[in-house]
Amino acid sequence: MHVTVRLFARLRELTGAAELTRELPDGATVGAAWESLARDFPSLTAYTASVSCAVNEEYSRPSHRLEDGDEIAFLPPVSGG
Repeated sequence: MHVTVRLFARLRELTGAAELTRELPDGATVGAAWESLARDFPSLTAYTASVSCAVNEEYSRPSHRLEDGDEIAFLPPVSGG
């Protein structure tokens, strides 16, 4: 299946892309999509414990099962004052 991955802030900087298309096996989860990205962009692993995710514009968990055509957004932690 094909999914679209959107990346924000530091994650965008580390990958050099705001949006990527990924091919994943049927039944893959958001967590599997993140692991796939981290294999291609090892610097992302520093954010594994703190990244937030959304599927089709709704916050989600890494265990969420994806469907063909889904859009996943990965967001790093936000800080500031």
